[in-house]
Amino acid sequence: MSQPTAAPSFAVIPGAQVHRVLDGKEREVVDLIETAYRLHGEGATENPPSYFLRFPDRPSSRIIALPASIGGDVRVDGLKWISSFPENVAAGIPRASAVLILNDHDTGYPLACLESSIISAARTAASAALAAERLSAGRPRPLRVGFFGTGLIARYVHTYLVRTGWAFEELGVYDLSEESAEGFTRYAAGTGSADLITVHRSPEELIRSSDLVVFATVAGTPHVTDPDWFSHNPLVLHVSLRDLSPEVVLSATNVVDDVEHCLKANTSLHLAEQREGNRDFVHGTLYDVLTGDLVPPVDRPVIFSPFGLGVLDLAVGKHVHDATLAAGELNVVDGFFHEMRRHG
Repeated sequence: MSQPTAAPSFAVIPGAQVHRVLDGKEREVVDLIETAYRLHGEGATENPPSYFLRFPDRPSSRIIALPASIGGDVRVDGLKWISSFPENVAAGIPRASAVLILNDHDTGYPLACLESSIISAARTAASAALAAERLSAGRPRPLRVGFFGTGLIARYVHTYLVRTGWAFEELGVYDLSEESAEGFTRYAAGTGSADLITVHRSPEELIRSSDLVVFATVAGTPHVTDPDWFSHNPLVLHVSLRDLSPEVVLSATNVVDDVEHCLKANTSLHLAEQREGNRDFVHGTLYDVLTGDLVPPVDRPVIFSPFGLGVLDLAVGKHVHDATLAAGELNVVDGFFHEMRRHG
């Protein structure tokens, strides 16, 4: 008879603990994300389609389930459950909220529930910073950065860029909300990351004056439609996925984190595929860039479109769990698993 296996303890890790583990460790988080991308490219992950819960009475809102599994030294399964309610912003609270469930690799038992809006923002920003670093390797390092959309994700991307060695001569800002643009400008000025900060009056003005453009909006349909705005061949971090028209996408070199995930749910790339009837405009993945199989040209705009893989959340979440455990600060819920005898 096999020996019984003890179920893992179950812990709750609140946002304050997540923040303490990750803040100031941006380079380490970027390295975690690179490792996760490499494991994904090598086939050491499972990342099935995300599932969207939508509401007929609240069409702008959604809750998304991202199940995933990652191998290598991480060895954890889990689920990210993240909501996006844009109307929250007007009420003075962030648009997105999330939890991350980690499941033990050997027993399948859930071992932790983590506040995950911070994890989600950190892995998104780390992915963008990694892409900016690797995709700019063959071109002059961008000195003019523009942020199109100035919410929490934009702030995290800026933080990760600056704390992984980026410095800018000029920083541009554009947002439909004047209040949001002003708030982001104050934040950016306080970091000393740019010699000049400009709030632009139009999207075209921002894009034409930036060598690195970060799209971090809540747009549901494309609103940037003129490829000529990108004629100076900038590097574009298309974090929000639905800002660019098919015409803009088709005029650029396109790099994604995962082809199947990026070309669905009416993302800009999905719309381009529907128009063209093929995926030939997708030139490769970030994994291809990391391995040297793809070297983006310098004579075209380069657009990085990351759908945001659940394996990235697992990699960061497992790191947070292990660091909290090692520090002796894990909040274990005693007796969480109660009925443990098969026959009573």
